[in-house]
Amino acid sequence: MLPDICARIDARVNWIPTHSAALFRGTGFDVMAMTPRKARYLWRDHARYAELTGLPFKKPSRFPIKTSSALRAVVAAGSVIQPEDAGASREPAQRAISQAIMRAYWERDEDISDRDVIASIGTGAGFDGSALVEIADAKSARDELAALTDRAIARGVFGVPAFFVDNEMFWGKDRLDFVERLLKRPE
Repeated sequence: MLPDICARIDARVNWIPTHSAALFRGTGFDVMAMTPRKARYLWRDHARYAELTGLPFKKPSRFPIKTSSALRAVVAAGSVIQPEDAGASREPAQRAISQAIMRAYWERDEDISDRDVIASIGTGAGFDGSALVEIADAKSARDELAALTDRAIARGVFGVPAFFVDNEMFWGKDRLDFVERLLKRPE
C-alpha cells in the first residue's frame, strides 16, 4: 500500500531494512511475550486488515521467522545498481525486492529464512537471484544492515513497520492513513 500512497502524492520511499531481533534487543521489546489469547487476536486482526484493504493474506506457518537473509537481500538490491544511479535506482530496486519478499511471506507462506527461497524470490523480482544472495551474504551487507538497525534504534524505532515523514514517526501498517495525511499537507 505504501508505494501506491507515494505514487498518488508524488512522494518517495526510502526503504530501510531493519533487523527486528536486533531492534527488539536494543529496545527491550519481546515479540514472543504473547499469550495464546493475544496471538489469536493478532492473526484475526491481520485477516481483518486484509479483508478491509483487499490485500491477499495467508497466516505464515513460521512465525516469528529469521529474516536476516531477506533483509540483507534488500541491502544487496540497493547495491547492485550502478553507483552513479544511486539516487534514482536504489529505491526501485529495494522496493521490488521488499515487496516480493513480503508477498512471498505474507501471501504465500514461503520460508524467507531460506537462502534458496530468497534467490528464487530475487529472480522472480528481476534480479540474478544467486548473485543477489551472494552479495547479501557478504560482510559489507551484514555491516550495512547492522548500521541501519542501529540508526533506527537511535531514531526511536521500537517495532516494524515504522514510517517517518520528516521527524514524525508512525508505527504499524494501520497508520498509513496518517502518513498519507501528513504527506498531503501543504508546506
